[in-house]
Amino acid sequence: MMEYNSQRPKLIISEYGRHIQKMVDNACAIEDREQRNQAARAIIVVMGQLNPHLRDQSDFRHKLWDHLFIMSDFRLDVDSPYPIPSRESLATKPFKLQYPSNLIRYKHYGKIVENLIDNARKIEDPSLKESMVSAIAHHLKKSYLAWNRDSVADDIIFKDLKDLSAGSLQMPDGTQLGAATEVLTANYSQSPGKKFNRNKQKQKSFKRKFGSSNSY
Repeated sequence: MMEYNSQRPKLIISEYGRHIQKMVDNACAIEDREQRNQAARAIIVVMGQLNPHLRDQSDFRHKLWDHLFIMSDFRLDVDSPYPIPSRESLATKPFKLQYPSNLIRYKHYGKIVENLIDNARKIEDPSLKESMVSAIAHHLKKSYLAWNRDSVADDIIFKDLKDLSAGSLQMPDGTQLGAATEVLTANYSQSPGKKFNRNKQKQKSFKRKFGSSNSY
């Protein structure tokens, strides 16, 4: 009669397959300890060959030995080069992750924007502070448009910036932010690299029109 996997004993670690499980079961039945140790080491070699991706991990041999004892249901009595795991260690629950409990006032802006605003409030250089506030305002509009692709009024962005900074950061009167398409695609950094990038774009445009100077 045909034998189905559903009729066979359940594999403890199915990734290694049924043949490895049978090898482990046979090793547990060996009475001579030295022969049992040799069989265990041979099984470890085969397990490593079947799972070459584990070799990238620093403790891959340790994991193989742990898997060997787990597949034997902790019945295999051999000399392991590593501490033998216990059945209780598998039932140990992992530590609970501590998630941040800080409330985000405007979730569509995120917590990082609030940190940027706090750092901008501490800047003493007026020119640097103005550039930082301008960059934050454009980023606020870009973050807003990521959730709502429709155009958003600049007054709303300025109001949110003032609210997040407790009134200490404000945009000058008459300031206008870029349009929605410009804000989503442009880089509003005020660093010297912006001028360098513009010059490179002009050079590329010149070469497309008149060709490279090396061709003359």
